[in-house]
Amino acid sequence: MTELEAYYNKFNEEKRLNSRHGQVEFRVSMEYIHRYLSQCEAAGATRQEIKLLDIGAGTGRYSVALSDEGYDVTAVELVRYNLGILKKKASAVKAMQGNALHLKKLANEQFDVTLLFGPMYHLFTFAEKKQALAEAKRVTKTGGVIFVAYCMNEYGVISYAFKERNVLACMAKQRLTADFHTVSDKKALYDYVRVEDINALNEAVGFERLRLISPDGPANYMRPFLNRLTDEEFEIFVQYQLATCERQELIGAGAHTVDILRKI
Repeated sequence: MTELEAYYNKFNEEKRLNSRHGQVEFRVSMEYIHRYLSQCEAAGATRQEIKLLDIGAGTGRYSVALSDEGYDVTAVELVRYNLGILKKKASAVKAMQGNALHLKKLANEQFDVTLLFGPMYHLFTFAEKKQALAEAKRVTKTGGVIFVAYCMNEYGVISYAFKERNVLACMAKQRLTADFHTVSDKKALYDYVRVEDINALNEAVGFERLRLISPDGPANYMRPFLNRLTDEEFEIFVQYQLATCERQELIGAGAHTVDILRKI
């Protein structure tokens, strides 16, 4: 068992995604996914004809929801524990174990929409990230849309180094560069990027960017405050995030960024 598998065997992914900060991330992301699925439908495809791939599907938060809406969904997940939970859910998702770096079970040009929402968090070199993007591109149809999620550097530094008071240990272990970019490895489990890192990856693989959004914005910074909101107040916060998620001056500050790309 890898350290990543051991981590996810203990980590409650369902609880995170159902938390209020997780709901903000999910609902904003789904809003944009639906926009591009609607374009496929507007072009004449039925939901059953639209093929969607979820790479790094976790326990199926996105893939099950989209399958339940009638889309043809395939899910690939590395961690057997997560895959087991996904398969127990009553859905039509075609779930399989696989690695984002080698989607060997999947043929070229199969999917209209591809989600790459988990793997980039746990890939630690430019070459690995580039390979995962290239594999997602390979299995997506020309003209298809790929959603790629990243963990953002400044959230990691502010939350872990300063808020949790680990900055001195990080500096001593050389886990921060002189300009405060994180230096991660597999023991750290998560890798953190800046927008310029994302741009370099896109240039290397060759995509057309459609949108770059922050699906959660400040939600992760203010978890206890979100929990205190009434349901009505929380709905207004979700609307706030939908209204501001494309504001480029805010993108790098959120916990996550979703890059929405077209295969050309």
